[in-house]
Amino acid sequence: MAEFDRDTGAATWPHELYDLLRRAGVTQFAYVPDAGHKVLIDRSLADPDAHSIPLTTEEEGVALLAGADLGGARGVLLMQSSGVGNCINMLSLIAGARFPFLTFVSMRGEHGEGNPWQFPMGQAVAKVLEAMGVICLRAERADEVIPTASAALTMAFQSGQAVAVLLTQKLIGAKSF
Repeated sequence: MAEFDRDTGAATWPHELYDLLRRAGVTQFAYVPDAGHKVLIDRSLADPDAHSIPLTTEEEGVALLAGADLGGARGVLLMQSSGVGNCINMLSLIAGARFPFLTFVSMRGEHGEGNPWQFPMGQAVAKVLEAMGVICLRAERADEVIPTASAALTMAFQSGQAVAVLLTQKLIGAKSF
């Protein structure tokens, strides 16, 4: 069952996820603005001990995370499923340079989607990422977010794997237009 803030009615999992990432030593948050990552972005912007880096395109985030690893820092890439398509070629850098990679992808083109333009990439995300050697984990319910993110943190930062956590539309909700 999803947990909600009694005062605001907002889901609490995004705050729990941010706290988990910070406890795990994540200090860099690379992002293209996205409503699905609003809490993570806003909290990283307000956190004096975190570096919140807005990107002009998602593939910049892959290179930024390579640099973070080289500098001894941990980072995450926050993007929407449509941004995965922008990263395809750059994802080859992960295998070649052998650095840990962790991304959180807010999904579109799934459960309740009303925008037909979101379906092609939304349906291809897992296949594209897996073809590029990225392990995909899905969170469909609020109670799955923290265990899934914890597993992804271990896989990325202890085992040096490339991991994507797909935050599904069942979890974040479909946008209404």
